[in-house]
Amino acid sequence: MTSATPAPDTLRLNSVRVDLVVVAEMVAPGSRVLDVGAGDGELLELLATTRGCDARGIELSREGVNAGVARGLAVVQGDADVDLAHYPDDAFDYVILSQTLQATRRPRWVLEQMLRIGRHVIVSFPNFGHWRSRFDLVMHGRMPVTENMPLAWYETPNIHFCTIRDFVELADVMGAKMERAVALDSSGHRVRFNLPWWVWNLMGEQA
Repeated sequence: MTSATPAPDTLRLNSVRVDLVVVAEMVAPGSRVLDVGAGDGELLELLATTRGCDARGIELSREGVNAGVARGLAVVQGDADVDLAHYPDDAFDYVILSQTLQATRRPRWVLEQMLRIGRHVIVSFPNFGHWRSRFDLVMHGRMPVTENMPLAWYETPNIHFCTIRDFVELADVMGAKMERAVALDSSGHRVRFNLPWWVWNLMGEQA
């Protein structure tokens, strides 16, 4: 029997949320990246260490900003619903909005600004069309509480829930070209790419 010590990057990836790993895989090495709603800086750190990116973040909460700065990251406090307007056109190769779209007050405006300031935009969000959410609504008559939406309706910052289909239709209305899409099931596994959209909408817990 033999054993091998995992490489540092492997160890790092094993401890990171699977959705953040999927997002990082979409970013070309060495890119200029803005993470909108950077949280505690976990994605920024992943991009900087495994992709060699010039990664910067904007975060609403002071706690998140402090956590990011403590990691040695370039994070500023700001409100995506307002402050994205101050960034110049094509300032970044990628602009990322990870698990934050549903908490914005003006989601379409935020996406429009992201498309303006970045050459590529990556968005991830919890899918309100997932079968468990539907089950809770139909069978129990209540708003769902899941691993990706852990707070009750009266505590959550989420104000604009959407489904995968909703997002695809919004992208079409905005004239945005979707280059790649990934849906993850409740176990964090990728939903097969060649399945129809309605299956993604039913089985994908997040996209």
